[in-house]
Parts: sequence; C-alpha cells; structure tokens
Amino acid sequence: MRVLVVEDDLRMASLLKRGLGEEGHAVDVARDGPDGVWMATEFPYGAIVLDVMLPGFDGFEVCRRLRDGGVWTPVLMLTARDEVGDRVRGLDAGADDYLAKPFSFLELSARLRAMTRREERPRPTVLAVGDLRLDPAARRAWRGEAELTLSPKEFSLLELFLRHPGVVLTRSQIIDAVWDFAYEGTSNVVDQYVRYLRAKIDAPFGRRDLETVRGAGYRLRAARD
Repeated sequence: MRVLVVEDDLRMASLLKRGLGEEGHAVDVARDGPDGVWMATEFPYGAIVLDVMLPGFDGFEVCRRLRDGGVWTPVLMLTARDEVGDRVRGLDAGADDYLAKPFSFLELSARLRAMTRREERPRPTVLAVGDLRLDPAARRAWRGEAELTLSPKEFSLLELFLRHPGVVLTRSQIIDAVWDFAYEGTSNVVDQYVRYLRAKIDAPFGRRDLETVRGAGYRLRAARD
C-alpha cells in the first residue's frame, strides 16, 4: 500500500517512513499543509497519516480541503494533544481516526489496517439531503437559504437523520445516538423532540420530510416524491 505521511518533524517523519517501509508500504512524506494537499490530490494513496500541527496550514484544514475536493483516502490524524475538542474537530473535518502522541507504532499500524478495510464511501464535511444542509463543525444548519435555529439536542437529532437518509431509525437507536449513556428516561422524549424538529425544518416550509413509520420509528426521506 502507498501511504502519505504529512509531518514536519523530521525525526517523527523518518520513524514513520522507516516503520511503514519495513511493513512493506511505499511511503511518501510531505513537510507542510500545502504540500500535503497537493500530493494527496495528485497521487493515489491507500492511506494518509496526517499530523495536526503543520506549517502553512494545520492538519484540520488539510483534511477539510481534501474532503471538499473529493479525495476520500482514509486519514489517520496525529497530534501531541489528546483533548476531546481536538479529536472531535479532526473527525468533523473528515478524518477517519485519531491517535495522540506518544503512540505505539503497533497501534498506528493496526489502525491503518482497520481504516483500509472499511468500505470506501464519501464522507462530506457538510451533510445534505435535498435542500436540508448541516455543517457539524460549524454547528450550523439550513433549509434552502434559511438558516435554522436549533437547540443542541435538535441539532444532534437532525445530524443523525442526515447521516441516515431514507433509513427508519427506532426510538431506541435515536436515544443511543443522541442522548448519553446516563439517560434513564422513556422513549417519549424522542417523540417530543421529533415534534420540535418538525416545527423548525418542515412546518415553516410546507414540507413533511421527517416521517413517522408506524410501529417502527422515524425516517428522513432521502428525496422528495
């Protein structure tokens, strides 16, 4: 497999190149953000190992530019920081996995193998179904040109539906995805928040895209009839 390492630290880049090379991979190295974007766009890679702290622009911007440009090569982000906010930002930018320094090379290698086994599919940074759009990183959503004002739970619920268009989601699946593990209430809360969401994304626009599937759950229509 051909791997692109985007890393400005010479020692770390050399270690990654040598270690991946010993496993039989062909390894290219980019030293900054712009070179990383150029190389990933111009040449086919099986995976990209991407550092967050880079000259030019950071790894988050590299990943976002690649995804916006239609490059869906699996990306493993590396950083010296292990904060939840950084992990979330990296994943929202389109990364497939996240590994904090210092790390075990065996773990990095295993994560690369796991990423490349996954089914290749587009993972856009902005989710869209019809004229409904949602930007997870910017925490903004729109119906057509109208920006929607959503509570945090409404936003998470809409994001879940946009990630699974046309799929019937049960109340239990919605609770597991949108509410934390400590939630001990009933599934009625799902019905309540679906009503809230409909009042913001459907009713003002004369739409009925968020459907009730009797006896099963709820579904966001993948396309208008």
